[in-house]
Amino acid sequence: MKKSLYSFYLSASLILFLSGVLSSCQNAGVASPLNDKVSDFHFTNQDGRPFSKSDLDGKVWIADFIFTSCKTICPPMTANMRILQRKAEEENIPLEIVSFSVDPNVDTPAKLKQFGEKFHSSFSNWDFLTGYSDSDISALARQSFKTIVKKPVNEDQVIHGTSFYLVDQKGMIVKNYSGAEKPPFNEMLSDIKKLQR
Repeated sequence: MKKSLYSFYLSASLILFLSGVLSSCQNAGVASPLNDKVSDFHFTNQDGRPFSKSDLDGKVWIADFIFTSCKTICPPMTANMRILQRKAEEENIPLEIVSFSVDPNVDTPAKLKQFGEKFHSSFSNWDFLTGYSDSDISALARQSFKTIVKKPVNEDQVIHGTSFYLVDQKGMIVKNYSGAEKPPFNEMLSDIKKLQR
């Protein structure tokens, strides 16, 4: 009996220890981390070039969901993302940015490029993606990012989340932030640097 109890506590301690190690590796000191894996994808960027999740392997990236004919939240979100991009550049913080279109049947690569140019986006590390179906992006948003993407019938506007998502080098979603109102730029930059240590 004592031997079996000893084995149980030893096993339990080992599990707790390993989970703590794995958690610390995944979290990298980021407060209140998430732990969702981004599904594989193979899409097209604003230059009409193939772009897949594997292009982001080993890189820290920020993702959001937008569309070019958005009449409300997407312009300020994209303006805020450009601010984040510029701040990262000023501090020499390596960062990739991915904006998924939630209206892929309307948002051609050319439209996405024109949209990005309105905000003086640097396409060197910012890809605007399309080249998939409404159901594809809805599934990716729901399954990986735990957010909604839905285009009502006979409507030109799309319902979608407004968060910015921080993704680590292994494709794990670490954290989300407000992308529309008062984004916490300093917190985001700090978290990005923590992942890159």
